[in-house]
Amino acid sequence: MGQYKNILVCVTQQKTCERLIRKAAAIGGETHANLFVIHVAKNEWNFLDNKKEGEALEYLFNISKSVGANLSVLKSDEIVKTISDFAKENNIDCIIMGESPGDHKENNFYNELKTLLNDVEIQVIPSN
Repeated sequence: MGQYKNILVCVTQQKTCERLIRKAAAIGGETHANLFVIHVAKNEWNFLDNKKEGEALEYLFNISKSVGANLSVLKSDEIVKTISDFAKENNIDCIIMGESPGDHKENNFYNELKTLLNDVEIQVIPSN
């Protein structure tokens, strides 16, 4: 693990993503890195319609704030491209993301992200 300047955490609308934010804070704390937290919602998804997911995002927003990070919620149907663009704009050198529960779509997500951001370290944090 190197010295990071800007760490990006990718979260879903689940409270369990708190562990990803805390892990990034631990890694970044040693190097005084800037922390960014991002959630990309599909365009048709409306978190005002879903109280539980809205509450989870609010919870993650507060966790982010407590470790000195901003949570950005972006709407896009091109999730990988949106994260990649955000990473480039903010000079991200490390991305933290969660492990997918046995579904290969997320591995695909990792591979697509790695292709677009081949000079960025991507750490996948196991779910336990």
